[in-house]
Amino acid sequence: MDFLQGRSVETMAAIAVAVVAVAVGGAFLLRRSKKPKGCLDPENFKEFKLVEKTQISHNVAKFRFALPTPTSALGLPIGQHISCRGQDATGEEVIKPYTPTTLDSDLGNFQLVIKMYPQGRMSHHFREMKVGDYMSVKGPKGRFKYQVGQVRAFGMIAGGSGITPMFQVARAILENPNDKTKVHLIYANVTTEDILLKEELDSMAEEYPGRFKIYYVLNQPPEIWNGGVGFVSQDMVKTHCPAPADDIQILRCGPPPMNKAMAAHLEELGYTKEMQFQF
Repeated sequence: MDFLQGRSVETMAAIAVAVVAVAVGGAFLLRRSKKPKGCLDPENFKEFKLVEKTQISHNVAKFRFALPTPTSALGLPIGQHISCRGQDATGEEVIKPYTPTTLDSDLGNFQLVIKMYPQGRMSHHFREMKVGDYMSVKGPKGRFKYQVGQVRAFGMIAGGSGITPMFQVARAILENPNDKTKVHLIYANVTTEDILLKEELDSMAEEYPGRFKIYYVLNQPPEIWNGGVGFVSQDMVKTHCPAPADDIQILRCGPPPMNKAMAAHLEELGYTKEMQFQF
C-alpha cells in the first residue's frame, strides 16, 4: 500500500510539473506571437503628428508621422489605405484616401509619399503642412485582402501616384521570407521626374531579381531610354505580366482613363474579372 501511495505521489508531481511547463511555454509563445496593437480607428479620426517632411521634387514630398510610442504599429492590413482629413484653400473640409508606403513592421511611424497638384484640394493641405502639425486619419479602408500564397504571381499596372498600393503589397511580399509570390510591375508616367519611389523600386528589383520585375513606361521619355514609350499597350501587358491563369491576379491603380483602358486590354487578352482587382 505504501508502494502504491509513493507511486501516486510521484505521478501527481510529474503531472504538476508538466502542467507548469505547458503553462510557461504557452505564455512564452503568446508573448512571442503577440503583435503590437494597431493605432487606427475605422470609425473615428485620430490625430498623428508630422515629424519629418522631405521634399523630393517640386511637387512631391515624403511625410513621416509619429505613432504614440516607438513600438506602436499603424495597424493597416496589406493593400489597404487610410482616409486623411484636411482643409482646402477656401478652408472647406476635404477627405481623401492615401496608401502609406510603410508596413506594420515599421514601428513607431508611418510614411506617405504625396504628389501635390496645383488645383488639388487635399494637395493644398499637404503643401501647407509643417513639422509639428497634426493630420487627422481614419482607417483601415479598402476591399483588398492578402494572404501568403493566395496566388503564384501578381501582375501590377500602375500610373502616377497609383504606385503606392502596389509598392506596399510588393514590399510586404518580398520582405516575407515565407512568401514565394512573384511580382511583375508595369509603372507608367509622363516624364522621368514623375516616377515616384524610383530609388526604392530599383533597389527592390536589384535585391530580389528572381521575384520582382519592373517595366517603366513614359509618355515623354528622354533621348536615352530603354523602357516603354507612350501609353501602356496590350503588347506591354502580354510581355511583362503573367499570362491568364487561375493562380495569378492583375492589380490596377491609376487615373480613371488609364484604369478603363487597362480593363479593356485585360479583357481582350483573356483575363477574367476574377483575375483582376482595381484599387
